[in-house]
Amino acid sequence: MPWLTRDFFERDVLDVARDLVGVELVWNGCSGIIIETEAYGVEDDLACHTATRPSAREFVRVMPPGTAYVYFNYGMYWLFNLLVKGGPRDGLILIRALEPKLGVKAMQERRKREKLHELCSGPGKLAVALGIGGMDHGTPMTGRGRPAGCGLRFPAKPDPHEVVTDIRVGISQAVDYPWRFLSRHSPHLSVRHGKVKITAPGVKTGRRPETDAKRPRCQPQG
Repeated sequence: MPWLTRDFFERDVLDVARDLVGVELVWNGCSGIIIETEAYGVEDDLACHTATRPSAREFVRVMPPGTAYVYFNYGMYWLFNLLVKGGPRDGLILIRALEPKLGVKAMQERRKREKLHELCSGPGKLAVALGIGGMDHGTPMTGRGRPAGCGLRFPAKPDPHEVVTDIRVGISQAVDYPWRFLSRHSPHLSVRHGKVKITAPGVKTGRRPETDAKRPRCQPQG
């Protein structure tokens, strides 16, 4: 099974976010098929960390494409993102949900849950299930620096995914950007298609950008 290479992440952030659906994320003996992602643009996206955090802008500037960007969210959960740069739009992609594959027992023990659809059906849940924490910030997920037990690869026998777009979850700015990509019929989603509710008062919208969702998926790279 071919591992993703750096050039996979040197494209437009929306293309990469879409193409990651169906890719297997491998992490220290555990793995899952990515079935939900969210894209955040470095420019013109008030919901992205780069809009308010100098450290995030520096991370984008100095780190290579495909690097893990891990942060602690609201003092509760670590969230796992991937850096995209070198294409028309740079950005960060939040991995929102996985379909568990390898290391299910370990994931069940970490999550203290038995049902598969409860293990990785959210970005905080999947980080707990895989054992991802702050020490993993900056981990290269491609190239020679990639740890032996970590990476992203195309499954040998990929399942078909109907990839659809939706607005992003749990944000209060740029709420109308349709930059969430998900496998429509998966039972492992964090929020089903069309079910995101915007409830925060005083939310800020932006010029609704195109998703490029109809572009053809990239082919597996050797």
